[in-house]
Amino acid sequence: MQKQPVIVITGCSTGIGLETALYLKERFVTVYPTVRTQEDSERLRSLGFEQVLQLDVRKPEQISAVIDTVLDREGQIDVWFNNAGYGQVGAIEDIRTEVLKKQFETNVFGVHECTWQILPVMRAQGFGKIIQHSSVLGITSLFGRGAYNASKYAVEGLTDTLRLELQDTEIYPILLNTGPVTSRFRETAVKMLQRHVDIDHSLFRERYRGSIEGTAKKVPFNEEPEAVASVVHRIILADKPQPRYYITKATYLLGTAKRVLSTAWLDRLLLRLG
Repeated sequence: MQKQPVIVITGCSTGIGLETALYLKERFVTVYPTVRTQEDSERLRSLGFEQVLQLDVRKPEQISAVIDTVLDREGQIDVWFNNAGYGQVGAIEDIRTEVLKKQFETNVFGVHECTWQILPVMRAQGFGKIIQHSSVLGITSLFGRGAYNASKYAVEGLTDTLRLELQDTEIYPILLNTGPVTSRFRETAVKMLQRHVDIDHSLFRERYRGSIEGTAKKVPFNEEPEAVASVVHRIILADKPQPRYYITKATYLLGTAKRVLSTAWLDRLLLRLG
């Protein structure tokens, strides 16, 4: 009997990570979902995940422990999905450097550390897929999303370069450019805005208050997490996956706009959306 593919997914406490883990579990994939807290670990076990592991991607020793555990149990890791991340809202002039560093600690340095640690494993086994969860905001920018934009642009640059460096191997780095998807992402982003930005003394306070009030509103072109989960499943099954996958209509629209519009006209469009 052919061995089931083995995937490790970071950031599975809620939203896309959790729903992708559930989706793959039902489709005969051996899933190792990871979460940061013991409370989340227990909750996922109650959902039927006996193999949930604790992982904060900012802690290299925990990444090593997850890799060692999975290899001890399975002998290989076919796919590593760098999904963990969060959004920091705030205009550039309202974001202190320390806040930008925190954004990069998870969204960039955590992604890089996971990638750096899994690469020798995949080199040794001769194959593997590394899925990097970028965003539509990794290819276009929105007002007040500078820290998050910058983190995803960085992931794009690292992954595009890695793809060139792995051309002579069977190891595939893959980018997911996901648009709006039902999750707690926006709720968390608003919390980070309130925690790290002095809203009352900002020139953009009215915009911020509008963002906070609009958190519960439906976002145009929003899709359900299965839109991402199904693409991850396709990647797992593919012999040679695509280097990049657009997910949601918003990504296709903005990706096309960036290719065909001048910078000035693209800025006008993005300002209307922001």
